[in-house]
Amino acid sequence: MEKRKIEIMDTTLRDGEQTSGVSFSISEKLTITQLLLEELLVDRVEIASARVSDGEFQAVKSVMNWAEAHGYANRIEVLSFVDNGVSIDWMINAGVKVQNLLTKGSLNHLTHQLKKTPEQHFAEIRQVIELAGKNGIETNVYLEDWSNGMRNSPEYVYQYLDFLTTQPVKRILLPDTLGILTPAETTKFITALLAKYSGIHFDFHAHNDYDLGTANVLEAVKAGINGLHLTVNGMGERAGNAAMASAVAVIKDFVPEVDIQIKESSIYKVSKLVETFSGVRIPANKPIVGDSVFTQTAGIHADGDNKNNLYFNDLLPERFGRKRKYALGKTSGKANIEKNLQELGLKLNDADLKKVTQRVIELGDKKETVTKEDLPYIISDVLDSSLYEEKVTVQSYALTNAMGLRPSATISVLIEGEKFEEHAQGDGQFDAFMNALTKVYAKKKRDLPKLIDYTVRIAPGSNSDALCETVITWETEQKVFITRGLDSDQTVCAIKATQKMLNII
Repeated sequence: MEKRKIEIMDTTLRDGEQTSGVSFSISEKLTITQLLLEELLVDRVEIASARVSDGEFQAVKSVMNWAEAHGYANRIEVLSFVDNGVSIDWMINAGVKVQNLLTKGSLNHLTHQLKKTPEQHFAEIRQVIELAGKNGIETNVYLEDWSNGMRNSPEYVYQYLDFLTTQPVKRILLPDTLGILTPAETTKFITALLAKYSGIHFDFHAHNDYDLGTANVLEAVKAGINGLHLTVNGMGERAGNAAMASAVAVIKDFVPEVDIQIKESSIYKVSKLVETFSGVRIPANKPIVGDSVFTQTAGIHADGDNKNNLYFNDLLPERFGRKRKYALGKTSGKANIEKNLQELGLKLNDADLKKVTQRVIELGDKKETVTKEDLPYIISDVLDSSLYEEKVTVQSYALTNAMGLRPSATISVLIEGEKFEEHAQGDGQFDAFMNALTKVYAKKKRDLPKLIDYTVRIAPGSNSDALCETVITWETEQKVFITRGLDSDQTVCAIKATQKMLNII
């Protein structure tokens, strides 16, 4: 059986740009339009409102020049107004071929905002549609506040639709302008309209004020809607519009008898670009495109994934050009560590895996960020520690660094059960620490090894709050050897590496 086709119209560049603080440049609008049509494969793109500004005019003109050259002119749309032909002139000069005419879909808006009768409004709309047709511009019509119209003045909505069916209108656009619909109402209203006006193309335009945008999109599709308006990352006024990624996933998985041509594997790529251009950060837990939505944190989940993918659902990250990750932190279990080690091509025996897991949990308890790239350093640190018996412990230390004063360190060291405390100054905090330690060992009539190299590094791909590793090379009369320290603080790393040296000697 042939699937029912649903058009997807993206309005990120028009309704999405109404997100507070967002303004796309000319080149950004062109780039996003190109990606939406050629990469994401949306059917139509609403790119602007007519008459907004000279910058908007130049952006629309740039997009239309490209669209004309590539055969997309009839898939680019602009919001227009009932304004005695001013919007039409604007669109003619910009090269626009399709207008989405904003009209009143509720008696409340018509009466209190326009202060006109339905007959006056319809007469003006007829003139705009006629003028557009004469200039080769196709017309779709928005029924602003349609959802409240269906709730509170359905007789007006039907009167208006009866009029529109007599006009050369290609699509009728049904916006839930204030995001007030429940899923049950969406089903009821759209079913009623489709039954009364068969053969008319209706689009549904959801807003997300009650976080019901995706649910209402699903119900609209099940009710038989012909098209949907969506935005990348759910951008839009107030709480935004129904999000492209969520809506597409829901339709593909729960309404298989419907066909939408969106290329799912490009959703994340386009999402990240729009995030960059708009400056509006995607919440980490936003479905499909959030940073953490394909990250398993609990160890039991990673264990289940190892045992026949027990914690997988149909939202596989590969569908959207992403990969599943296994977080490392205080809730990590051995399975999380193993999953990350597999990606690095590493394998540990059970005893060593247990030690590494415990160290990751300890670091997570300190709220330190642990990444997959940190694992080799943690392994090195943990396995190094098992090579010697720990007889020396740096119990506590206070490091100071004040402007105009030399850095100083006060330390407490336990050597084979005997406690020593010393204070010293130095050229830096670690130098002061080493000077205090030298005083301690002088009391034991022992010399410390000579420090001949000191290196600090962070794992590739880590952030400034991630773990760093300090590698110190020491020299005695008998040998040269290396110790490592691991922590999120560079000086603490060096102290940990030094404690290992004290135990080795």
